[in-house]
Amino acid sequence: MTPSFCTTKKVLITGHTGFKGSWLSLWLSSLGAQVTGYAFAPPTNPSLFDLANVADRIDSIIGDVRSLPDLRSLIEERHPEIVIHMAAQALVRRSYHDPVETFSSNVMGTVNVLEAVRLNSAVKVVLVVTSDKCYENKEWVWPYRENEPLGGHDPYSSSKACAEIVAAAYRKSFFSNFADNDMKIMVASARAGNVIGGGDWAEDRLIPDIIRAFQKDESVIIRNPNAVRPWQHVLDPLNGYMMLVEQLWQGRSDLADAWNFGPDYYDAKPVSWVVSRLAEMWGSSAKWDIAKGSQPHEAHTLTLDSSRVRSHLNWRPIWGLERALEETMQWFRFFREGTDMGRSSIEQINRHIAEATLDR
Repeated sequence: MTPSFCTTKKVLITGHTGFKGSWLSLWLSSLGAQVTGYAFAPPTNPSLFDLANVADRIDSIIGDVRSLPDLRSLIEERHPEIVIHMAAQALVRRSYHDPVETFSSNVMGTVNVLEAVRLNSAVKVVLVVTSDKCYENKEWVWPYRENEPLGGHDPYSSSKACAEIVAAAYRKSFFSNFADNDMKIMVASARAGNVIGGGDWAEDRLIPDIIRAFQKDESVIIRNPNAVRPWQHVLDPLNGYMMLVEQLWQGRSDLADAWNFGPDYYDAKPVSWVVSRLAEMWGSSAKWDIAKGSQPHEAHTLTLDSSRVRSHLNWRPIWGLERALEETMQWFRFFREGTDMGRSSIEQINRHIAEATLDR
């Protein structure tokens, strides 16, 4: 992303109180964007949103994307030029316990955001953030490409596939001007792999579970040690999202499509590798065990093919998995030491920006 691109842009981020949303809100506000956030209150305590004082940096509004009238009023009042839709029920295991909430938030929430945009001409670009789990997982070793069939075994994965279909339908039905081969509003979707980073305390997510256990000198219980995932630091896909938004803003209608943002192929590692590496970084008190008994179904192997976005956007991960784990552990060390986490998080963002600039 070109840092100067964000200056003075009016950006609406749904889901700004969550893990990825908080990092993106910090990043864009630090670059001069006028950020409005719309979401439930932070889903965890502690949270990156609170620790980094994100609410002091942006216009933070507590609300529910399942309310179309509220979304319409928000967009009419704030006149955002860019909408990044990240609000979602984001946990696989929780989707088994509450499938109705999962589908209503992830599917109808997406419908409502796009419908509110359709009824407001100020918006120029919309990015719908879904998940690598939107693909029909066939448990094969090959990475999934953007043209693979969508699907989902569990309610979460299925809801993300539905969100992709909704985004494509709105793009084709309402935002495309076929008469002159132009786009009225640029709408794209982004599918990222498993993101890690400081400030994530979600339940039933690997890194938060590990940190919580290690801090208590307890053994972390691992459900699926052999599951392979495309791990990447949260700042890498966020950088990719904004690179895509920037190009859409500049009129690249060919990019109004679905895109994978995944790590290099060698950073798709089994859960056991990640746990072992973090245990080494933590020290001798760190330990882990494998969960006993049956567990809800989760994909065994899932990796992404990001060759298309690398070709069209020249995007690639800046931090490999080893560096991502180091940055994550450093963030949590600073947290334990009582450091100003807003400042520390911005410093981490600035390191990423500097290294991304050098990489080009």
